[in-house]
Amino acid sequence: MTGQLTIGDAALGDAAQIAGIYAHYVLESTATFESDPPDDAEIARRLGELTAAGYPYLVTRDDTGRIVAFGFAQRYGPRIGYRYSVETTIYVHPDSVGRGIGSRLLQALLTECETRGFRQAFAVIAASEPASVILHARAGFLPVGTLAGAGWKHGQWIDVFLMQRKLGEGSDTLPEQKNCA
Repeated sequence: MTGQLTIGDAALGDAAQIAGIYAHYVLESTATFESDPPDDAEIARRLGELTAAGYPYLVTRDDTGRIVAFGFAQRYGPRIGYRYSVETTIYVHPDSVGRGIGSRLLQALLTECETRGFRQAFAVIAASEPASVILHARAGFLPVGTLAGAGWKHGQWIDVFLMQRKLGEGSDTLPEQKNCA
């Protein structure tokens, strides 16, 4: 990786690079409970769906334009009452882990969520991924629960940690009208 990093909105044309990063985590880790890596078209579909619904989808690029991380927010739950709450997701290219890229991207994602009027952010993290727990704790997320043995991957049951962070005024004030799908 070279020097300068930029964070900006993802575009449909970024789907192949995003899919490449994500495939590593699908196949080699327990950071996601997907078992088959989605192809470029599926990543583009997901990206388009989230952004059309008003949720942020960001990428971090190095100074060559290569995507070294991606992150997005999506509605925490399917019911309308969750429209002010998001679940955050961050993935860093395996050759770029440990360089502070995830921290910068997560902070940008949280800022973007606040700008869009979201009030609570949740992280759903496999207990087998301690670096993700640390990343979120440093960004102000607090532990709120554990789902024991909630996931199964690579021949093992995996606990899932729930972490939460207030966005903006959180639940201290009434929300503004939000029309996210």
